[in-house]
Amino acid sequence: MSFITVQLGQCGNQIGYELFDVISNDIHSNGLCTRKENELYQAASKERFFDETESGDFVSRAVLLDMEPKVISQTLSRATHSGKWRYSEKSQFSQKQGSGNNWANGYYVHGPKHKDFIMNLVRKEAEKCDRLSGFITIMSMAGGTGSGMGTFVTRCLRDFYPNSLLLNEVIWPYGTGEVIVQNYNSILTLSHLYESSDALLVHENDIIHKVCSQRMNIKQISFQDVNKVIAHQLGSVFQPAYTADGALHYSRNPLGELMESLVPHPEFKLLGLGNIPQMSEHSLAYSTFTWHGLIKHLRQMLIANAKMEEGINWQVQLPSKLASGRNSLAAELQFNKSVANLAMFRGKDIEEASPEGFREPALYTSWLPPDNSFSIWKTPRAFNKYEKSATLMSNSQGLLKPLDTIVGKAWTMFASKAYVHQYTKYGIEEEDFLQSFTTLEQIISSYSTL
Repeated sequence: MSFITVQLGQCGNQIGYELFDVISNDIHSNGLCTRKENELYQAASKERFFDETESGDFVSRAVLLDMEPKVISQTLSRATHSGKWRYSEKSQFSQKQGSGNNWANGYYVHGPKHKDFIMNLVRKEAEKCDRLSGFITIMSMAGGTGSGMGTFVTRCLRDFYPNSLLLNEVIWPYGTGEVIVQNYNSILTLSHLYESSDALLVHENDIIHKVCSQRMNIKQISFQDVNKVIAHQLGSVFQPAYTADGALHYSRNPLGELMESLVPHPEFKLLGLGNIPQMSEHSLAYSTFTWHGLIKHLRQMLIANAKMEEGINWQVQLPSKLASGRNSLAAELQFNKSVANLAMFRGKDIEEASPEGFREPALYTSWLPPDNSFSIWKTPRAFNKYEKSATLMSNSQGLLKPLDTIVGKAWTMFASKAYVHQYTKYGIEEEDFLQSFTTLEQIISSYSTL
């Protein structure tokens, strides 16, 4: 089955380009596996991400949307010059006038105004697919007009394609952002997406920035560096894998199986993502990894809610392994509880990858049977130059703290009516803000009581 990727705004288009570039490079690599395995993998990946024309061109299954033409033209040009794949120039929409950087302007004005044109672009892309698995939208959570319009488009996708799956990849803003109203934009985006989508996969800019600095050893970190790391992590999830032991074919419905594994209840839709190893190509050439070591680190990242392998707190343990004694430091450290987890292992000697540590019932909420809480996908094909790599997608309490922080900051501003007039002049009402706060506070409550 195929995905259609909807790239929304500057953030979504830049990450979308890096994602397709990672996928294309991975398809054209040898994957350190047998020829037959490589051919099966490449065919499955092409079906998901690209439409191969009669002339042999790889054209991405994507729709590009932005309120300004500059970003889209740059994105189209970069893809064309890659020489391996390109975007369809007929699957893009942009405006040629200033749009006013305002969430409400995007959701209430530009979205409805251009709805028919945008959904027609999506329809044409959907008609090219033999079988449509669903949609992956990529967007900033805290942007202005682009995030507002992206949220509106997500709602339209749900209305127009009620039986297709919808995953939103959202980029969490830096804690110290440059935009004073980013907390308003974030709560409006999150609350609306939660109603429309099947799941929200979140990347935090602060965490990805640390990966670039501490794992990739990049001194002057650019947005392109950050986007490449996000794209690598997304590719490690959406590239083909065997979803059952002894499977002879790669999954034909990866979005469906992903949702089945990770979203067992519609009240819990927030997904996080951890991927190891991640390092510069120079360091990679002098490094070796074992499955035991990778899985041990990935499991502790989950338990301690560490978003990367640098600086993991190894003192946080599950209750059954806490040291005895009232003064035990470990006993005072709360572990990260999960609804469900999905591990993906890619690379050499895959039969040695044993994920039993992720099956412990103490990791999970009590209302879901243990057998339904953890899933594992595997492939012997290496991904993106890593001989062995492991990825964990988690539906857990991992995003509770940043979500609570953003809601608290937005509420403080709203209580003093700061900047609210900038939104109300485009049709949003104070009741809409209150509804967004209510929705997110309910999410916080639900995850807190796992």
